Amino acid sequence: MNNSTTAASAHTQGSGKTPACCQNGTGATHSHSSNPAQADQTQQTPQAPQASLQHMTSHTVVRIALIAALNCALTLICLLALSGLAWGPIQFRVSEAVCVLALFMPEAIGGLTLGCVLANIINITVSGAGALGLLDVVFGSFATALGAWFTWHYRNRPLLALAGPVVANALIVPAYLPLLLSGLGFYTIPFTTIALDNSYVFMYIFGVVTIGIGEGVVIYAIGYQVYRVLAACHFDRFIKQENN
Repeated sequence: MNNSTTAASAHTQGSGKTPACCQNGTGATHSHSSNPAQADQTQQTPQAPQASLQHMTSHTVVRIALIAALNCALTLICLLALSGLAWGPIQFRVSEAVCVLALFMPEAIGGLTLGCVLANIINITVSGAGALGLLDVVFGSFATALGAWFTWHYRNRPLLALAGPVVANALIVPAYLPLLLSGLGFYTIPFTTIALDNSYVFMYIFGVVTIGIGEGVVIYAIGYQVYRVLAACHFDRFIKQENN
């Protein structure tokens, strides 16, 4: 290489001019990214998982509807078959056993509540309970929702979780039942002639004890066994697979 060529090369590098290989036809300089992966990420536009969201939403709606229908049907059967033992201060509403579904899925909270609302509305229509029957629609359904929420929240401890429906119904339902049943003989202590109808406090305490016992028998003697059968059948795995 002669000196003139070396000098020309040095002049080109020192002048800061961009070599021709990096220019387009108009002399404009191309910008090359030093990180190809970053360039690919820039070109890609993130897309929301709409299909997955719709899938989850449809499953949620279907589960709530199925649980509501099941709870409503079983409750109406109990009301017809057991009569006062399904809605009086001494009650064994066997349909409460389905509350164990809240151990497996959060949709059971809405499903059980909706089923309770529907069953109480239908019962009002059939029995002609009138405006006072709305107390059962509002507060009875609230007790169901509260109990189901407690069950789902403590689902990892089933025996504790199932205390939710027992306590919720034992504390809330007796508060309004005296307004519906006072004077009809429901608040006479069993096997005695002692009537409590003249005292709201005594009627409430009587209801707390009797409804608590009845709900506890149904939940733990029947519901807990239903839970064990479903758990043995890996019902929780089935729910997870459906979610996927």
